[in-house]
Amino acid sequence: MNLDFAKADGLITAVIQDRASGRVLMVGYMNEEAFRKTVETGYATFYSRSRQKLWMKGESSGHRLVVKQISTDCDRDAVLVQVEALGPGVCHEGYQSCFFRKLDEGEWKVSEERAYDPNAVYGDKA
Repeated sequence: MNLDFAKADGLITAVIQDRASGRVLMVGYMNEEAFRKTVETGYATFYSRSRQKLWMKGESSGHRLVVKQISTDCDRDAVLVQVEALGPGVCHEGYQSCFFRKLDEGEWKVSEERAYDPNAVYGDKA
């Protein structure tokens, strides 16, 4: 589908945005297989750089991301994936978005309440 996976060692950046609110929920990485699975299944699938394998968002938590639209940037080395988030939150730390800290007078501060208890969903892996 003409994306440039070669530029960053086989990966493209995937910005995940809530389609209804416009809020950025997370950023992940996709290789060609993850991108193809995302398109084929309609659920956001990523490549884990630390585990060196594919993972579908929500495979442990059930908090899946239903793809509504995919766009690419001018260089075709990043995608914007607009989704409907199923579940109370996307972040493995229990927040609606992975972007729950804001820089305030030189310090990162939590800027919202947790949406769910990560220990109840992931156990000690959170």
